[in-house]
Amino acid sequence: MAKILAVFGATGQQGGAVIDYLLQDAELSQEYKIRAVTRDVNSKTAKRLEGNVELVQADVLDQASLETALTDVHTIFAMTTPSFGPNALEIEYNRGKTIADVAVEKGVQYIIFSTLPAAREISGGKYTKITPFDAKAKVQQYIRGLPIKSAFYSPAFFMENFQPPNFQTPQKSPDGTWVLARHMSPKSPSHYIDAGSDTGKFIGAILAEPDKFEGKTVCAASGAYDWEEIAATMSEVTGKTVVYKQISLEEFKKSVAFEPDMFAEGFSYDEEFGYWGPNSKEEAAWAAKNARGKLSTLKEFLEAHPLQLT
Repeated sequence: MAKILAVFGATGQQGGAVIDYLLQDAELSQEYKIRAVTRDVNSKTAKRLEGNVELVQADVLDQASLETALTDVHTIFAMTTPSFGPNALEIEYNRGKTIADVAVEKGVQYIIFSTLPAAREISGGKYTKITPFDAKAKVQQYIRGLPIKSAFYSPAFFMENFQPPNFQTPQKSPDGTWVLARHMSPKSPSHYIDAGSDTGKFIGAILAEPDKFEGKTVCAASGAYDWEEIAATMSEVTGKTVVYKQISLEEFKKSVAFEPDMFAEGFSYDEEFGYWGPNSKEEAAWAAKNARGKLSTLKEFLEAHPLQLT
């Protein structure tokens, strides 16, 4: 009998990518029956899943709904939505803790949790405002102490964030060129992942060999690129002139309308300490080697999802 895999965030980027991958994988689609967990089973995205998966409504703020959603479940892919404001870290942590506690209570055998690096800890307390990173890292630490098998998926920056509308999209300058403006060195490399295409390849690897990945953090990236490389690739694919411009930290913050301190610290942390810390390159290489399928390059992503620079 197929094991039930509950996928949280089923209508979102990561959960949706996991479901898409599993439905197309001949082996895993037989081994696992997908239970798509979403807050709104009547949304357009949820309706598109009907017929292929079991749709279940649940909300992390409603423990009874979580208990129903996790009944008879063998494995879960869990994630938490970032919160913002003064208590953001504790709010997100408590959401993740609730999912994990209910999973243990209902006899779930294995948790795959979508986490992020502990930026505050890795930076020795220098960077304290990257709350989504620290909240997920705290949930990861909590899960490790529970009587349940677990593995952790830690995705790099999303290539999707270059797509408009987003402050990370190149901006048109008066001379007709398109500018990527950041406060980091042009040769500073950052890890990126095509989340829509490649998330499932990493999660699929864990599902195919859960014992191999138990207790491990999969540092998932499709590749690492410095800012000049990113601009050059955008130029090549779009036919536009895209250039990288290093600006001051204060200029960068002024260019970001939402949570400027968090994004500024996030980029600074990545440049100074490495996304997953000092062994980021090696950790990402191991994860890529063990992924279940070929990973997308930045060029392939931009070709599949053209930047609308108009």
